[in-house]
Amino acid sequence: MSDAMYRGDRGRAPVPSSIPSYLTSDPRRRPDPASRELAHGLGWFSIGLGLTEVAFGSAIAHWLGMPRAAPVIRAYGVRELIQGAGILGSRDPTPWISARVAGDALDIATVLPGLEGHNPRKDNVLIALVALVGVTAIDVICAHNLSGAPLNPSQKVRQDYRRRSGFRRPAKAMRGAARDFKPPPDIIGPEAMRPWTLTNA
Repeated sequence: MSDAMYRGDRGRAPVPSSIPSYLTSDPRRRPDPASRELAHGLGWFSIGLGLTEVAFGSAIAHWLGMPRAAPVIRAYGVRELIQGAGILGSRDPTPWISARVAGDALDIATVLPGLEGHNPRKDNVLIALVALVGVTAIDVICAHNLSGAPLNPSQKVRQDYRRRSGFRRPAKAMRGAARDFKPPPDIIGPEAMRPWTLTNA
């Protein structure tokens, strides 16, 4: 497979160019403090929601008027626990936040059938859908801000240029180097400067 199909800095595993940036992890991302705190808060929200769904999956299913969905809700609780742990434990939570967006879509698809038929608790289903849409919007905003965050320079770049001054020789060796410099007599300057140069030569 050709190298053109990959991208990534030297020292990191190559990433297929077809994978969107919001699904890849890059610990060099520098999200703003608000986005970092939002991601951290969503991680704890996932933990809390996951524990609730695992412990009270049957009660939530009955509240929605969908008792058969209890096993699915508990499984979604396990998913939330994994995502929460991933967000809180990773240096770059971007892929985990993006996974939350996909999980939100599954949650909406699971709850939406509760509006059909003769479900006596459709009002509860509407409340749940409004909450899910709101959480999805927050997750999308957070994922977008994280994936668009600028990158820190790589460790190799910092090591290579940390002690470089831009001079060809050390500063001590450069001191006084231009004291004895004499310009060559045949310097050709701009036309307007030639009379002044000849006068002061």
